[in-house]
Amino acid sequence: MIASLDALHFLRPHWLWALLALPLLAAWWRARRRRASVWREVVDPHLLPALIDKGVGRAGWGAPVLAALGWTLAVLALAGPSWRQVEQPLWQSHSPLVVALDLSDTMLAGDVPPNRLAQARAKLATLLAQRDGGQVGLVAFAGDAFTVAPLTPDAANVALFLDALHPRVMPVDGQRADRAIAWSTDLLRQAGFDRGEILLITDHADAAAVDAAANAAARGYTVSALGVGSVAGAPYKRASGDFATVRLDAASLRRLAAAGGGHYAGITTDGGDLDALGVLDPALDAAAQDAGDSGRSWQDGGFWLLPPLILLALLAFRRGAPVAVLLVVLWLPGQSQAAELWRRPDQVAHQRMQRAAEAYRGGDFARAAEIYAQVDGADADYNRGNALAKAGRFPQAIEAYDEALRQAPGMEDAIANRKAVEAAMKRQPPKGGEQDRQDGEQQPQDGQGQSGDGQPSDNGGSQNRDSENRGEQPPESDGAKQPPESGDGARPQPDPEAQAAADKAQRERMRQALQDAGMPPADEATAPAEATETPEQRERRLANEAWLRRIPDDPGGLLREKFRLEHQRRQMEQGWEPR
Repeated sequence: MIASLDALHFLRPHWLWALLALPLLAAWWRARRRRASVWREVVDPHLLPALIDKGVGRAGWGAPVLAALGWTLAVLALAGPSWRQVEQPLWQSHSPLVVALDLSDTMLAGDVPPNRLAQARAKLATLLAQRDGGQVGLVAFAGDAFTVAPLTPDAANVALFLDALHPRVMPVDGQRADRAIAWSTDLLRQAGFDRGEILLITDHADAAAVDAAANAAARGYTVSALGVGSVAGAPYKRASGDFATVRLDAASLRRLAAAGGGHYAGITTDGGDLDALGVLDPALDAAAQDAGDSGRSWQDGGFWLLPPLILLALLAFRRGAPVAVLLVVLWLPGQSQAAELWRRPDQVAHQRMQRAAEAYRGGDFARAAEIYAQVDGADADYNRGNALAKAGRFPQAIEAYDEALRQAPGMEDAIANRKAVEAAMKRQPPKGGEQDRQDGEQQPQDGQGQSGDGQPSDNGGSQNRDSENRGEQPPESDGAKQPPESGDGARPQPDPEAQAAADKAQRERMRQALQDAGMPPADEATAPAEATETPEQRERRLANEAWLRRIPDDPGGLLREKFRLEHQRRQMEQGWEPR
């Protein structure tokens, strides 16, 4: 205890000057109290002790004493009393790294097998997996530079984008390494880092890139270069269709690394290049080294004075007021409703969207549609249309899609889903009985709005639609193709033997079609289930499979759309140049 008192000091001692106000406040209160006594003006002083109740006078001193005590506690808490040291984590002091990857058409050259892009992706995956601490960001550049992933301590999140990196996601071709360096510098500065590293992965550096590296070094950021390609070079196909030859210019990349205060290495099949660049083991920056080897700091103990200060504040209320305040707090309608009073409108809308998405994934489409109706915006109306379609309420679903298109006329997903729902309405059998009604209501639930495991796809789940990644799958997968029905709306009853033979032949045709499309044949374990399908179930299954084969495999679609919009925004800004 004595040792703690010896170590007691204040982190913000200038607040102690506020204690000098106590005598002034006490004198002011005493003078005010004297003026407030009307009896002193009409009664002789020697008669006052006999006429005034002394107990009342003593009770009148309670309030100023409590006020003085509260003032003292508040000033001491603000001064930051501290008597012990605690460990201070230094993970944030590791030097951050921003990787700027060249995604121009030259990365498709095959001078390093299988091509430069594949080698760069593999090297990036190794870097992200083996880097020991420090935040990592990823920038892609061609004729312009764009942020793929902002700085984050979780390298696994950055690795998620590697498969989507391809020259076709870039809105404009070129090799503006200077813009990539300038953009990476801004990324580090906006994240609050005065120091950091930039790794440029490309095949050459022009004079503008060397100047950009020098500017980045002047601001405290080192620039290194990883050369991709070979001196012999290789031809590649440009976006225009003609061919050109590209070679590795190691000399220019060395000049860039020298100007940026970093290192240069050519890409290799082992980890020697990353070791030479020093990016696997991020060093502590200068601020961390100056902090001392103990990594300890004084802990502010002022919070211990807050509980007695709060109790004193309760006594400042009038008689019975603290009890009334506590009762109001304890008997609020509910935690969720009370918390909603403190949320912004966008937070309330986000929470409702999450509840609706949970109801959608749980199969409660009516509930999901009801919650989506409480949120404004085209995305909410689109999701409401999906939920209504899955519930079999096709006319209401079309109205929801129309409302979404009214707010966002270019929403391709709403247009596609609306057409699919209209097609499903035309295929619905007439409502001549309960069975027909059930079939009609089950149709949208068997469509493309479900994934292969029977769960709703991301097109209707949490974050069904965000501003940049809209679902590509309409709720009705069989809207485009469906075997025709008879003219009176009733399906003919096939001969069982003929139907079994037709089913077998159809399965063989489907298996052959899957093999021709490069897809593995269906598992033999599914054959018994297929044999027991009804004609309606078989039709819907085949239509689903046909629709799924039409969906293109485009993992970079989100990045391409994001970069395109960003490029258009920059073009609208007059004379955009890297900061």
